[in-house]
Amino acid sequence: TKAAKLGEMEAHSKLSFLYNLGHGVEKDWEKQIYHLEEASIGGHPVARYILGYDEGHNGNKERAVKHWIIAATQGHDLSIKALMDEFRSGMVSKEKLAATLRV
Repeated sequence: TKAAKLGEMEAHSKLSFLYNLGHGVEKDWEKQIYHLEEASIGGHPVARYILGYDEGHNGNKERAVKHWIIAATQGHDLSIKALMDEFRSGMVSKEKLAATLRV
């Protein structure tokens, strides 16, 4: 927690996993999301991908795609794959996909 308080994005990401699994802490969805958001804001692509996954799972595909675009521009392979899947389903335009992959 000290590293997270000092702004270490990897620490925020790891704390989110601990709160998700309940390892060493009580399971807490709100704290999990808080730490994912902090890591995402700080540029952590895996955290951004997971937020996108959660948004998509909750039916908010537009927000999911926005998260995946950001993570894909950081080179995150799973986000690129997720965007390709959304392109195939018609959720992402060819232009938006191409622009994301050019970055």
